[in-house]
Amino acid sequence: MTASQPRERLLAAALEQAMHGGIAGMSLRELARAIGTSHRMLLYHFGSREGLLTAVAYAVEEAQRAEVAQLVAVDARRLWQHFSDPVLWPAERLFFELYGQALVGRPGTEEFLGNAIEPWVTAIAPALSREAGLDERTARLEARLAVAVTRGLLLDLLATGDRQGVTEVFERYVQYTESGYRPDANQPGQP
Repeated sequence: MTASQPRERLLAAALEQAMHGGIAGMSLRELARAIGTSHRMLLYHFGSREGLLTAVAYAVEEAQRAEVAQLVAVDARRLWQHFSDPVLWPAERLFFELYGQALVGRPGTEEFLGNAIEPWVTAIAPALSREAGLDERTARLEARLAVAVTRGLLLDLLATGDRQGVTEVFERYVQYTESGYRPDANQPGQP
């Protein structure tokens, strides 16, 4: 057994706990008990509670980006249905908790901000370039806007629980982007 196998097994158990019971409010000892290990093993493999939570958030993000990459065409409405699914809310709450902790410089979250946006832009931009005919720079700008809008609306959804209302706002955003991608919509003098 390699050194990474126990770490990966612990990460998988923590991910399972995060998706089904939540982990954001748990102490390291509580989390260790919930996944059948000791807090010392978690410290050994992840360095701190925040290190473990960050590893879980990265694993969720990586899986989400892989799903996005599987789409043949960018289908914003399907993606929103996926991301706004209540099944994902525990992982999304964890993501926003870690985002906040990283913004205030909490130890163990230092790398979180550096990986929060760029991997998504890199995953989405090629599809926007291909499907909407955007040049690389514009595709990257639109991808970053899509990430910002989606995350903002997810935060709204988690705060309010108003899935229908937030979905209506997302639909409005999609309509704006669809009208903006028409080649004639960007010409001077066009409405």
